[in-house]
Amino acid sequence: MIDLFFETATLVAAVGCGLVAGILLAFSISVLPGLATLPVPDAIAAMQRFNAAILNPVFLVLFVGTALNCTAATVLAVFGENGRTASVGAGAALYVVGCFVVTVAFNVRLNDALAAVDPASPAGADMWQRFTANWTLWNTVRILASTAACVVLILGQGRSTPG
Repeated sequence: MIDLFFETATLVAAVGCGLVAGILLAFSISVLPGLATLPVPDAIAAMQRFNAAILNPVFLVLFVGTALNCTAATVLAVFGENGRTASVGAGAALYVVGCFVVTVAFNVRLNDALAAVDPASPAGADMWQRFTANWTLWNTVRILASTAACVVLILGQGRSTPG
């Protein structure tokens, strides 16, 4: 019975990782390039609105729920008899550390700093240059980590052979 819960949690975690990776990728390949075509004050104001809008129940359940499912899948792997603890633990760590922790430690702080700036001020223009370079770097880390987590968790669903 624990293996059924394990397989379900791992599958849900993998799907969540893939969905989060897609959301993050959309920002890097469409939102930020689109903002780059705007005057800086307009780009800042738009990104401030995007950052506020993303904090909605659907995204938060997906983002936090995926971290919880990754953790649950790892715990269930430890207590199950499936022999997949290492692969599922690696996938979970990729998401939790490479996406969730990076978001909290870097992207949220950058978003908060951008939220505090007046888009039309000279400080806003300076902030925007630093913001886009740093935010994009850390967003790329999140994309790669959540995509890799999805792949590793999918592979972790495979049947192990008795050893």
